[in-house]
Amino acid sequence: MFTLNYTNEAEEQYDALKKDKGLKKRYSAVKRALSYLKTNPRHPSLQTHEFTSLTKLIGKKVFEAYAEQNTPAAYRIFWYYGPDKKEITIIAITPHP
Repeated sequence: MFTLNYTNEAEEQYDALKKDKGLKKRYSAVKRALSYLKTNPRHPSLQTHEFTSLTKLIGKKVFEAYAEQNTPAAYRIFWYYGPDKKEITIIAITPHP
């Protein structure tokens, strides 16, 4: 099991999603994806893969996990392992353009 840490940006994005009643279904999908991420970052439904452009920018291996699939503007979660063992830092929770 991993502990999830959130950057300020990711926390604001998650809170905004939670508060928007029109995005209730999307919030549920993100919440479920975060639960999977916490227990198994390689859960098949997350379709986790490295996001190389952010890896180069941040200098840490950054991953993208799917909260939704086959949906316009589907939500994605960007994250990396750390800073300590058994920790994951969420850097962004955003809709896919």
